[in-house]
Amino acid sequence: MRLFRPCFVAGCLYPGAVFRIKTNEKLLCLTFDDGPHQDSTPKLLDILEKHNIKAVFFCTGKSAGENPVLINQIISGGHMIGNHGFSHLNGWITSLNRYIEEVSDAAPFTSRVIFRPPYGRIRFDQFRKLRKTYKIVFWDIMPYDFDKKFGAGNSLKILKKMVRPGSVVVLHDSPGSSSNDFLEEFIVFSIEKGYRFVFPEF
Repeated sequence: MRLFRPCFVAGCLYPGAVFRIKTNEKLLCLTFDDGPHQDSTPKLLDILEKHNIKAVFFCTGKSAGENPVLINQIISGGHMIGNHGFSHLNGWITSLNRYIEEVSDAAPFTSRVIFRPPYGRIRFDQFRKLRKTYKIVFWDIMPYDFDKKFGAGNSLKILKKMVRPGSVVVLHDSPGSSSNDFLEEFIVFSIEKGYRFVFPEF
């Protein structure tokens, strides 16, 4: 079963976490998980630059450490780097201490300020510990661009159908993602509908 939007109780379960921008204006925030990668990041950056849009890249510490040139390109493009753990562990099956170490190990390569749990899976004890230091960022729409069986066309349809003022959209910066195939069309669609892309106030 695909959940394109977090369940309505998520905000109560994770108080203070970011799911949407608090606004009635037509504002959107684009975010990309799992990068950087040589086969996907440059293409995403080219599309964003073409439309003068800034995004948040939640990078794993491992990929960031292996690709410092790409990290510099993201930053020099005016984008923000977020922490996505060092090796993309599932918080539900990872001990508290190990999970915190993962985030700490990734911090020198990514961010010490904002963190997105890999898979969106984080236990309450992990959340309580990390929110003392980090702003925890989830999302409002997940169009399953990482799922090859779902396809780029379906991901785009979900975005067009579900986007709303304040949506934080999560896409993926990875070779297997279809985000490069539909990102520009989604941007053009959103602009035509009167939306602007912004950074949330983390």
